[in-house]
Amino acid sequence: MNPEKQSVRDFWNAAPCGTTGVQEQEDLRVFLQEIERQRYELEPFIAQFADFARWKGDRTLEVGCGTGTDLLQFLRAGAKAQAIDLSSRSAELARERLRFEGFESNRVILSDAEHLPFPDNCFDLVYSWGVLHHTPDTVRAFEEVHRVVRPGGEICIMLYHKWSLLSLLFYMRFGLLKGRPFRSIDEVMAAHQESPGTKVYTRPQLEALFSRFQNVRVQPILTPYDVQYGRDRFLPVWIRRFIPDSLGYFLVVQGRK
Repeated sequence: MNPEKQSVRDFWNAAPCGTTGVQEQEDLRVFLQEIERQRYELEPFIAQFADFARWKGDRTLEVGCGTGTDLLQFLRAGAKAQAIDLSSRSAELARERLRFEGFESNRVILSDAEHLPFPDNCFDLVYSWGVLHHTPDTVRAFEEVHRVVRPGGEICIMLYHKWSLLSLLFYMRFGLLKGRPFRSIDEVMAAHQESPGTKVYTRPQLEALFSRFQNVRVQPILTPYDVQYGRDRFLPVWIRRFIPDSLGYFLVVQGRK
């Protein structure tokens, strides 16, 4: 594993997705349930895009499952769901989550988004929420997604938005206010947003990167993180009414192979 990817894995081993801000509990089951509660409280729109119940009986793959919260929803809905994650700590927590719910823990594989351990054309849905912008060779990961989706199968992939309110706030904080006005948003986000090298995209960029798929739709979502002003501190919900969705930090890509 190259040093860049190793640094990404180390970051998520130290702070698996969804655990930041969730108080540790002696009872692991309670801790994982709280991760689930907070995830859907902050991002209720996940259910709209994932449409878990729709995939009953179908083969689904989640690329980057974190602690397994969304994977669990697919399984509860009756999907033949599998997942991978680069972080051994995340995969361990996801497996424990499945065991608590009576599902087979081997549905979670420790693996790499750039080298998916599956044959061609084998999934009805490939789903990934806020993950692929972290892997160093994102284009290779997109190619792998295309490879494993069956003809007629679908994708639902969330990536970070370059022209979002949050990205602009990061630019002000780490560019303008640091006396570095010529520092690009891409550079700022790669250095200061989550794991090293995090990428952000424009809608046209994603439309081009996913051009091998049909009926590609790229939709921005305004999130609580766009009005976050401190750790676990968010401006009131009503303020979001005055911010256009086009400035949302999440871009959801949907399409069909």
